[in-house]
Amino acid sequence: MNYRTRYSEIDVIAQDRDELVFIEVKYRRDARNGNPLEAINYNKIKRIRNAALYYLRDNGYIIDKTSIRFDAIGILGTEMTHIKNAF
Repeated sequence: MNYRTRYSEIDVIAQDRDELVFIEVKYRRDARNGNPLEAINYNKIKRIRNAALYYLRDNGYIIDKTSIRFDAIGILGTEMTHIKNAF
């Protein structure tokens, strides 16, 4: 599911056991423009974290008592790389 705020969006929000997982997904058809995971830079991470805070508040989570994780998925052609705790 996409969760959008005024400032950013989160591509996927999932539950993994007791953790709420915010996942950024980047796709590239080929490597001409680099690895898709390289597109997740400092500014993008900052926007995703802020969007995650909005999500937690909007959905009644207690921020200090909610276990969260940020993952990244890079898809290059048909190859997928999943990085848990990416940032």
